[in-house]
Amino acid sequence: MPKLTKKLIDATTHKEVKTAKDITCIDTVLRDSEIKGFLCKITPSGRKVYMLNYRTKDGRERRPVIGKHGDITCDQAREIAKKWMLEVANGGDPSGSRASAKAETTLNDFAERYFTQYANQRKKPSSLIPDRRNLDKHILPRLGKMRVPSITRQDIYDLHHHMRKTPGAANRCISLLSKMMNLAEKWGIRPDGSNPCRHVERYPERKLERFLTLEEISRLGETLRDAEIKRTETPYAVAALRLLMLTGCRHSEILLLEWDHVDLEQNCLRLPDSKTGAKVVYIPPAAVDVLENIKRVKDNPHVIVGHIEGHRLINLSKPWKRISTAAKLADCRIHDLRHTYASVAAAGGMSLHMIGSLLGHCQPATTARYAHLIGDPMRQAAAKVGDTISAALQGTKAEVIPMHKTK
Repeated sequence: MPKLTKKLIDATTHKEVKTAKDITCIDTVLRDSEIKGFLCKITPSGRKVYMLNYRTKDGRERRPVIGKHGDITCDQAREIAKKWMLEVANGGDPSGSRASAKAETTLNDFAERYFTQYANQRKKPSSLIPDRRNLDKHILPRLGKMRVPSITRQDIYDLHHHMRKTPGAANRCISLLSKMMNLAEKWGIRPDGSNPCRHVERYPERKLERFLTLEEISRLGETLRDAEIKRTETPYAVAALRLLMLTGCRHSEILLLEWDHVDLEQNCLRLPDSKTGAKVVYIPPAAVDVLENIKRVKDNPHVIVGHIEGHRLINLSKPWKRISTAAKLADCRIHDLRHTYASVAAAGGMSLHMIGSLLGHCQPATTARYAHLIGDPMRQAAAKVGDTISAALQGTKAEVIPMHKTK
């Protein structure tokens, strides 16, 4: 029984133990020669964890996990084992203390752990803002002092009902809490399968979809030209709005766009990061013209330059409010320009698959909202066929639909 070291643990693999009946997969255990009970367990899957085996003052055997090999070093695990053995010698129970601490974790405390150990590494900064807002404004004022293991489905129902006047925000809060409760299970704070957000029915939400008509697009173009000539808006804000219309890109994708991402030879934007990850956006000649006419600023990598030297334009909200008001575009958000791009594509007969590819959608369901628009050209074709046949039946002349020649 040698002393546990990193070299020894790295070199040791799981071993199958042959019994009289069959080969049985059991854990391989390496015990330390210096600290009684300190060990490293190697599972059949190859996972290696440090543990401490001891008996409490009343004779109960405990074997709590100290940490996973690789997450902590062997020396760090050894120091923790020493502290725990000292606690055992003084009549304590480290395993019971840890379980008690988990049981006492409040949602206020867990919220900070959610950010530091999960959200900050896994979510984009733009997604962290609504998470923090929903927690601070809605969730924590009502549930923050409650212990995470004690939160029940009724507590979730009560929060959801309390927010019934803002159904969208209520649903976002439940989704956030559901993710947090799943993490609480994963981290051993709640039992598996105990997520209290399960079976809490979400409120129906009204989808905000606004598509500009061709007449509205024409008014928008005229307003942009007027703002450009009179210089009521910066040329970069005007260019950004034009690019949003011509590419179907998201607001953030255009504002974060750098010249290194622009490939005018291949007529595309090579975005290293977006809501759905890295992607290539193919752009029309009109968008190429817009990009070629944007003045590049020395020592500024951004396409849409802001007021601060070396920085990009941060927000289009104020320019868009002035432009949309002048163009008489009622209830039109910047994101509706993306919807308009998709609606024009759908009305032109493009398939949902093609529209999804142009917009960079990961899930077909996201593109399905435009399915009802695809029927327009089909209805027009059906009407044209019907008119021709109807005229022939009535013995009058009608426009003849050209037929494809057959070989």
